[in-house]
Amino acid sequence: MEPTLNQVITWAKAAGQIALDGYHNKHHIGYKGPTDLVTEVDHASEKLLMDSILAAFPEHAIITEETGVIKGSADHCWHIDPLDGTINYSHKIPFFAVSVAYQYKGKLQLGVVYDPSHDECFSAERGKGAWMNGEPIQVSDCPDLQHSLLVTGLPHNEPDQEIVARRMDIFGRLTNLTQGVRRLGSAAIDICYVACGRLDGYWEEKINSWDIAAGSLISQEAGATVTDLHGNGDYFKPPYGLVSSAPGIHAELLKNLL
Repeated sequence: MEPTLNQVITWAKAAGQIALDGYHNKHHIGYKGPTDLVTEVDHASEKLLMDSILAAFPEHAIITEETGVIKGSADHCWHIDPLDGTINYSHKIPFFAVSVAYQYKGKLQLGVVYDPSHDECFSAERGKGAWMNGEPIQVSDCPDLQHSLLVTGLPHNEPDQEIVARRMDIFGRLTNLTQGVRRLGSAAIDICYVACGRLDGYWEEKINSWDIAAGSLISQEAGATVTDLHGNGDYFKPPYGLVSSAPGIHAELLKNLL
């Protein structure tokens, strides 16, 4: 027995409600690193998702941001970010999401990203399409970088200053070549905004599986070209670098990333 998309949507929305209910509260903030925050809402959302999955599928494995790896069947694996955009959330910036993806035998099958602030639920099932609140979505038909609006994430704890300088050089170059580059603070939503055509392309050099699992499937099912930074379609593996964009700009975007 495998999960259904409706199941995952129900769980993601329940976790999102936890975040929404606690949004205006004073949060108990912990640090996993110098600038890597975690709140009590991350843990509460994660617990709900893990409990829901394991109650229905106790043999499944789970990879989640806060708890780490829950061992289980090698064929069935979940990738969970219970609160993508924790820094935004802790600063009362309403741009955060719950991200849940199911992977079977190495292939992503189901993906849900729920933005509770705007009550927008992005979802996809492999081979069947992508939706926002039940309505089909598709990427933009942007033909070139000059007419594109891009989005990216920049790690805030990179110790190697040469890497930082290179990433900032790419950010500046693409800002100059396009209508602009946004840094919004939630990779899951960034990629879904590409999926529904609000943005034309996303890239990030190094990220975690739980940040991109659901969004990458959603954007791919919405017609985006999705690869690693070298144009390889087998992108879902360490270091999980990702480029997701309108097909018309993908090759040009890749040329400017390396």
